[in-house]
Amino acid sequence: MTEVRSVGERVEYLLAALRSGVADPAATAEELVGLLVGLYGDGLARIVAVLADAGDPGAAIMTALTQDPLVESLLLLHDLHPLDVDARVQQALDRVRPYLGSHGGGVQYLGVTDGIARLRLEGSCHGCPSSVVTVRLAIEGAVLD
Repeated sequence: MTEVRSVGERVEYLLAALRSGVADPAATAEELVGLLVGLYGDGLARIVAVLADAGDPGAAIMTALTQDPLVESLLLLHDLHPLDVDARVQQALDRVRPYLGSHGGGVQYLGVTDGIARLRLEGSCHGCPSSVVTVRLAIEGAVLD
């Protein structure tokens, strides 16, 4: 609780400095954002820990939360998402596989290297110039989401 109080005091100090015109606005705003993001991230980490300690009911809640795009983005921002990058990419590909299958194709996930997901197009998607663009856009959209 002392940490929350000290962060709150620092936020108040920085806001007062901005209001008075004494502070460098860019640096002060950057520090404010960092403090607030850190505070909210710490709170979110505690929520995730409570859910993890709650067993199956907590896991069910966490699964539901990760399916909400806003909550999922916050979990990712604070490195709290329960699934690793491989599992998240697989989930994204699972969302586009029906579309690919309807065009006689598929995709195989080969892994992530240096932040780049490696995929292999299968079936009629492999080697078809027009399908490569369409498939690429579908897969990129799913993975980015």
